Amino acid sequence: MTTNALTWHTKHKQSLTRGARAADIMRNGMGSWPFVGGFIGVMIVWAVINMLLPRDSEWDPYPFILLNLFLSMLAGLQGAILLIAAKRQDGIAAALAQHDYDTNLEAKADIARLITIANRQTEMLDDLHTLLAAERAGALTPTPTSAYPR
Repeated sequence: MTTNALTWHTKHKQSLTRGARAADIMRNGMGSWPFVGGFIGVMIVWAVINMLLPRDSEWDPYPFILLNLFLSMLAGLQGAILLIAAKRQDGIAAALAQHDYDTNLEAKADIARLITIANRQTEMLDDLHTLLAAERAGALTPTPTSAYPR
């Protein structure tokens, strides 16, 4: 196999659109513990800052309406991103399944050919054993020609 040969997975990754690649990157980022920890940290900082500000501040007083709006938008976007990424993962799983099926069909054909060869060799060995047994019994005289072509 050559070193520059592309696998189906590499070809698939190269065929991705910019949006599909972005969805994968965002899914991998949002589905990680560092994101969860950072998200909780931002929430805590937001709450502490807003609780320490004077009550007459117009930024985002308790009950944090602006924060609730951002969280709702984030939840909506995460849902869409996860659906896009899940759809892509389904496509990858289907391609993997097809690749496995094709490989299994090729292996089945190879195994059938090997079984045919093994059966032919077994028949040849049985014929040779029969000839040797007949020769040892004196029924045959050895001949220089072979019954099987090379």
